[in-house]
Amino acid sequence: MTEYDNTNRGVIFKNDRKEKPTHPDYKGNLDVGGEQFWVSAWIKKGKNGDFISFSVKAKDAPRDMPPQNDVSGVDMDDNIPF
Repeated sequence: MTEYDNTNRGVIFKNDRKEKPTHPDYKGNLDVGGEQFWVSAWIKKGKNGDFISFSVKAKDAPRDMPPQNDVSGVDMDDNIPF
């Protein structure tokens, strides 16, 4: 059997475990340059019709990792010497 090269490819499937409106409608995975990511997608309605919104998270990222722009709890030192 020939193994497929899935580099720079991904797939999503209907989320059969959706319990709340905030849970994704679709989930799957994505390979970008050999790095693996989880993909979550939501079907939404906009003024120009339906669209798909999605998020991507590295598979090796910690589960409780805060968003990268979250600086809450970070000690900001005002004494920066420049």
